[in-house]
Amino acid sequence: QVQLVESGGGLVQAGRSLRLSCAASGSIDIIGAMGWYRQAPGKQRELVARILSGGGTNYADSVKGRFTISRDNAKNTVFLQMNSLTPEDTAVYYCNADVRTTHSTVYYTFWGQGTQVTVSS
Repeated sequence: QVQLVESGGGLVQAGRSLRLSCAASGSIDIIGAMGWYRQAPGKQRELVARILSGGGTNYADSVKGRFTISRDNAKNTVFLQMNSLTPEDTAVYYCNADVRTTHSTVYYTFWGQGTQVTVSS
């Protein structure tokens, strides 16, 4: 029904930047909130940042001031600009979106497949 495809992950040195993108496609009527989560080895998946359809945002304390989430509603895409990366940011990053699909009256949450971000010291 709805597919989320992330891109932009990779290997980067500490202190550098990466920009992740996540494009949603499929049977989309309306997209509500979109977000980025991450999961490091041996740890639970955690919220990184979230953005509402109107632009309101919230961030995990660990990334405030370094990461910025944004979205392009016309392209059903959410971005995560990550600056001043540290080895502690190493994880698989997942995007998600609350979507009201066509012919539906409720929102469902869809997830991308994840993209690896590795920060070397």
